Amino acid sequence: MNTSKNKWLIPIAFTNIYVIWGITFLAISFGLQGFPPFILSGFRFFIAGILILVYLLIKGEKADSIANWKKNGITGILILTGGTGLVAWGEQYVTASEAAIAIATGPFWFIAIDKKNWKYYFSDKFIPIGIVMGFIGLILFLNGSISSESNHAVANGSLRITAFIVLALSSVAWVLGSLYSKKNPASHSTFMNIAQQLIIAGIISFVIAFFRNEWSSFSIIRVPLSAWLGLLFLVLFGSIIAYLSYIWLLSVKPAALVSTHTYINPIVTVIAGWMITNQAINGNQLYGLSIILIGVLLTNITKYFKLSKRSKVKVRRVIRYFNRINRPYQPI
Repeated sequence: MNTSKNKWLIPIAFTNIYVIWGITFLAISFGLQGFPPFILSGFRFFIAGILILVYLLIKGEKADSIANWKKNGITGILILTGGTGLVAWGEQYVTASEAAIAIATGPFWFIAIDKKNWKYYFSDKFIPIGIVMGFIGLILFLNGSISSESNHAVANGSLRITAFIVLALSSVAWVLGSLYSKKNPASHSTFMNIAQQLIIAGIISFVIAFFRNEWSSFSIIRVPLSAWLGLLFLVLFGSIIAYLSYIWLLSVKPAALVSTHTYINPIVTVIAGWMITNQAINGNQLYGLSIILIGVLLTNITKYFKLSKRSKVKVRRVIRYFNRINRPYQPI
């Protein structure tokens, strides 16, 4: 896709991953009211993938490259089964808002894992400071979450700690998959790549559900309407619209910049949770979230405010112009 002709798609794609994925954490909590976590993820990915694949096959596109299936399979397993599937498991024991905030460290993992760019990252004094602040914020947030009396009914302390550890692992899996996708792109169209990633991720999620004995206690006739609506949102919006936007953005923008959705999502999740289910976070959690957001901002601040040479020349011209017009009048 020619990005110069489709620059208007970039803000739309960022809006999709910022807003839709923020609401997705809440949709997962609704889905879990009737589906076990990996069965929920399996249906979510597999149905979305089949819908896209059928559409593409009707249009005449082929999907007969084993090499592309392999590349997309690795990406799908890491990002979707590992990244999103583990989030669904974690939300059994923590709230949607807590899950969204717990994985807000995604941009830090991008920096930590992307060794080839360490020299660049750590040549910027803001990045190490941001990393330290981010993890301090995460510790403060987790401390506030574990000690929160309002959440004791969700799960006991040990399960909640385990859930937060699993959510951290999900963030790492997501980053590994994103970097792999960026460095090892498949040659199919973006739609076909996503269809293959979703289908394979769905199959692997079903296999995990089998080994976890989720199928033995699952009854589709006992799934409430709220869970079906949650699944519908996850399929259409979370796994098709937002995921398509994410994979496309990875092909046209730096991975660390695209990963900034992880610290916008918690804000959206908190607002949506407050409006829909009356979820709230305590003062310690909010304080930790604020520190995390400041830390992530510092790690990316030079990207946000970095100007091209042409832009710098224009800025200098504007400054000189205002200096001239503001200079006191001197009669000849």
